[in-house]
Amino acid sequence: MPNLSLLKNHVPGAVWKSVVVIVLLCAPFTAFSQYWQAGGFLGISNYSGDLTQKRVDMRYTRYAVGLHVKRDINRYLTLRAGLTYGRIAGADSTNTDTFLLRRNLSFRSPVFEAQVGVEINFLDLDEKKITPYIHGGVGFYSFYPTTKDANGNTVKLRPLSTEGQGMSQYPTRKPYNIRQFSIPFGAGVKVLLRDNLVAGFEIGLRKTFTDYLDDVSLTYVDRNSLLRSRGRQAVDYAFRGDEVNGTHVSRSTYPPDGTTRGSDKYKDWYMFSGFTLSYRFGGGSGGYNHWKRQKASQCPRFF
Repeated sequence: MPNLSLLKNHVPGAVWKSVVVIVLLCAPFTAFSQYWQAGGFLGISNYSGDLTQKRVDMRYTRYAVGLHVKRDINRYLTLRAGLTYGRIAGADSTNTDTFLLRRNLSFRSPVFEAQVGVEINFLDLDEKKITPYIHGGVGFYSFYPTTKDANGNTVKLRPLSTEGQGMSQYPTRKPYNIRQFSIPFGAGVKVLLRDNLVAGFEIGLRKTFTDYLDDVSLTYVDRNSLLRSRGRQAVDYAFRGDEVNGTHVSRSTYPPDGTTRGSDKYKDWYMFSGFTLSYRFGGGSGGYNHWKRQKASQCPRFF
């Protein structure tokens, strides 16, 4: 190996500084060949909250679709951004708990999410052809809970203030924001189908900061106050136990003010899981050898 200190003594200072700058700039180019990826997601969406007796009720699985772009920084680190649309739902009527059956609430909601984050790959995909990975980031999403009436018509729940949101009698209960941040995270596996085609399967959880994905969180408010402030429809959809007409549950009346309607101990969650397919491009010449070393001519030229 050449003696750098001796070499420095025989090279003019200006030239030496230029050499150092070029080496530092060329290092990342000679080490890696970065790739872009563009692709789609097709899978399912689920929800966890006050209308699920279990952590997740798979009977209310709905579809989810999405688009994404990614940037491979090196063999093990990938930046990602994406848009996903899905639907979530839940209903008391399919639970077995007596309290939930008597409450008889239901909801459905679209969820549109934009998210950015990182993926950490455990193996070199080009070498092993497969790698597990974990991912995390930040998301911004919108939702809008609705339900169906006895005739199948859609009823928007948020304007009804079913738990007294925005009513002067309950000043601490503000209308919930239908656009919020979430924390997406999860794990998956990628498979290299071809040099420029990557397939995968991913499970993604979304931690939210709201308990109103399903329009249920706290206690019932006074029936008469709700009737005066929001009308008959608000009373009808704050408590639907009087619609139950079966042998397992008797007909019920509207609960007194302060009776438990939901629980704000835990926030609601939503999940996107499914398959991904990505086309990767860029990264220099010479085919799609993902981390092929670049030629020296690809380094910046200054003189």
